[in-house]
Amino acid sequence: MRRDYFTIDFRPEPGDDGIPTIAIEYTGPSGGLRDRLTETAEATLDSSELDVAFRHQADSDDGVLSLTDRLTGEFIFEVAAPVEAVDALVSAAQRHDGDGEYEVRLTDSNGKSLVYEKSILLVYDQEGDLLRNRSLIPGSVEL
Repeated sequence: MRRDYFTIDFRPEPGDDGIPTIAIEYTGPSGGLRDRLTETAEATLDSSELDVAFRHQADSDDGVLSLTDRLTGEFIFEVAAPVEAVDALVSAAQRHDGDGEYEVRLTDSNGKSLVYEKSILLVYDQEGDLLRNRSLIPGSVEL
């Protein structure tokens, strides 16, 4: 899926006490996002079946946020995102309730939204090395 089909927004804004959220809007062909999130004819992938990761890009203040199918490793989509916003989301999630939880809200081209509650966000440098201190990794998870 093309990256330019997506817009991304990070919440909360400074001073907002809401749950940290990555809001992603898909503006591509109708049904495109839902098709990639569909596991069977009746069911979409649930939160436990999706992984969220962020990869820094060399010589840039941006990176790439990706959503993948945990079982197959297949990319559902990638979207450009500012490093500063991802760092702020990680900090907000750690402060919110101590569990590091956040939401990913996906809105398709028909205006329908899916919300995924997540507690893991892996952040990688441009060489692909995990940045543990800039990631959200619950204590119960062994990598």
